[in-house]
Amino acid sequence: MPARRGFAGPAKPKRRSAPYPFIVEALAPLEPQVRPMFSGFAVYVGEKIVLMLRDSPKHPEDNGVWLVFSEIANLADPGICQDFPSLRLINLLGGKIAHWRLIPADSPTFESEALHACELFLKHDVRFGRIPQSRQIRPTKPHRN
Repeated sequence: MPARRGFAGPAKPKRRSAPYPFIVEALAPLEPQVRPMFSGFAVYVGEKIVLMLRDSPKHPEDNGVWLVFSEIANLADPGICQDFPSLRLINLLGGKIAHWRLIPADSPTFESEALHACELFLKHDVRFGRIPQSRQIRPTKPHRN
């Protein structure tokens, strides 16, 4: 079989397990579910998505822990900046989804900030987590006869 043009060889296999396993281990008492999502792995606690773990060669500046803040979280609260000094917007999202923020993997305080987030999740901090729209209960439409 002739080689295709521009084909450099076998495709790189996709990651089968989430990066930063210490985070999932820290959340073990909450029985988190980890699922592939876009270029990372979403972590759910119950019906809520609380974070995403990302370690991808594409756009490495957005690798790390993507925290999902709740509807009631005030992202301008100075306490959030104290808890997570390296927290910033996610470039890949282009500012369109402001309630997702990144603890960058290349931050010198990455591990301590990520574990602090886990501690807050374990305390059921209401500032974190959202039920994705795809999982929200929608009102049923009446059937037409």
